Amino acid sequence: MTSRACPCGLPQPYDACCGRFHAGAAAAPTAELLMRSRYSAFVTGNAGYLLRTWHPRTRPEQLDLDPRMSWTGLEILEAADGSAFHTTGTVTFRASYRGGALHERSRFERVDGAWVYVDGDFLD
Repeated sequence: MTSRACPCGLPQPYDACCGRFHAGAAAAPTAELLMRSRYSAFVTGNAGYLLRTWHPRTRPEQLDLDPRMSWTGLEILEAADGSAFHTTGTVTFRASYRGGALHERSRFERVDGAWVYVDGDFLD
């Protein structure tokens, strides 16, 4: 058990936050928490989790993460729908990395009751 801070930015240790989703001990209950856990998977290099939480319709065959990529922070700008009462949701975020930032509005859907990433639009 580790007490390091979760990369997603929530004030919890990794194991109690995104780590439990990565380990398969729980599924993210909202689109925003899935988005946060996917960001943490990019930070930790967990391509398996990213593929497992990608919609089968849009999922790539494989995902090659760049080990030199240094993610430095996540800011959730807006979340719409994506709760236990919805089947779809969107999360707009800015993910910072050494040398820049990625600004995206991501779309999520439920598949067999679990939230998955569908696709996203890059924003300015």
